[in-house]
This record gives sequence, structure tokens and C-alpha cells, in this order.
Amino acid sequence: MGKKEFCNGPGAKGFQKSYWERYYSNPEDMDCTYNAYEHCQYLKHLFALEYVEVTSLVDLGLGLGDFFQVMLETFNPYYAEGIEPSSHAFAIAQSKNLRPVESTQLQLEQIDLLTWCQDQERDDIVFDLGISASVFQYLSDEEIRYCLPIMAKRMKYLYFTVPLDIELRYQEEEMEFCDVYAIHRSREAYHDFFRDNFTVVSSR
Repeated sequence: MGKKEFCNGPGAKGFQKSYWERYYSNPEDMDCTYNAYEHCQYLKHLFALEYVEVTSLVDLGLGLGDFFQVMLETFNPYYAEGIEPSSHAFAIAQSKNLRPVESTQLQLEQIDLLTWCQDQERDDIVFDLGISASVFQYLSDEEIRYCLPIMAKRMKYLYFTVPLDIELRYQEEEMEFCDVYAIHRSREAYHDFFRDNFTVVSSR
């Protein structure tokens, strides 16, 4: 599949420092941050029951790096890769000691998901596990349809979590938290996107 041009939103090149300070100044309130350990233990036990071994891992939007760090500590993969387009968030993640053990080959790159998908040289690597936490609400429908088939080829399992329309409305009405760049979609809408590429095996 050749390189495709998109009319990317602000998130494609990464959000500015002001965005992170406005929306994520309290990371302890963020899903997959304050409860990162619970997410990882849930996944670890699910895989243990199914005898799935995770030796390679990719985070497709690592943000400040907190969730990625706990994932790495949980699975101790042989090879791990993390991408993040925002220079501010990437610098913070890069400054952390993310490598869980010395033997883990860790690669971090400041690029967005679309660029990662468009790089055909990456097609030779198939990850045991991919992570997408709070990324897809910043992608258009067209971008999602482009990325998912490529993601399905490059990973055996995907741990996917995204705020739904009802959650975003609750944040706006009850918490006075309004992410102007987040696209509101229902659970059914996301299921429709994934149906032809992934099989849902858990609540995430």
C-alpha cells in the first residue's frame, strides 16, 4: 500500500506544550495513568489464561510514557517500540527510564500513527502486542479506515482504549473538561471500524 495524503488534524504533528498543560496537567486523573497497573494486570492475566507470550510490544501514542512504562515492566519484552508525535510529551517520555531490563531493545521515535502506518519498511515486524490508548479520538474516519488494516498486519493483539461519546459528554458536563480536538464516537461506531480487521476478545 503506497503513501497516502491526508488532511491531518492538529494531532498529526503532535500537540503543542500548551495543549498538554491545559488538558493533561493532572495525569493522575487520566485513564491508563492513575490505573495503569490495573490495566496491565488485567491484560497480563488474560494472556496467561490463553497462554499468550508477549516478547514484542509497540505503543502507538505513548504520550508522557507512564502507561508504556508499566506495560514494559509487566511483560519485560525482548523488543519494544514507542511512538509519539508531540515534541513536549515525547521529551518527557524520553527522559524517563522506560527500559525495564537491560536486555530489552527499546526504540522511541517522534512520529504520528499515520506516518508509522505509511512506512512500508515496518511491514517485516509483527508485534505480539500493540497499545493504542486515547489516540483514535483524534483521527478522522478516513484515517482510521486507512490505519486499521495495517495495524492488523503488524500486531497479533491490540489493547485498545478510547473515550466514548458518553464519556466525553460526562467530562464536559460534570468535570468541566472539554478536549476540543476529541471526536465524539459511540461504542458501536468503533466496533464498526474494527469489525473487518480485529476480533474483540475482551472489554478492551
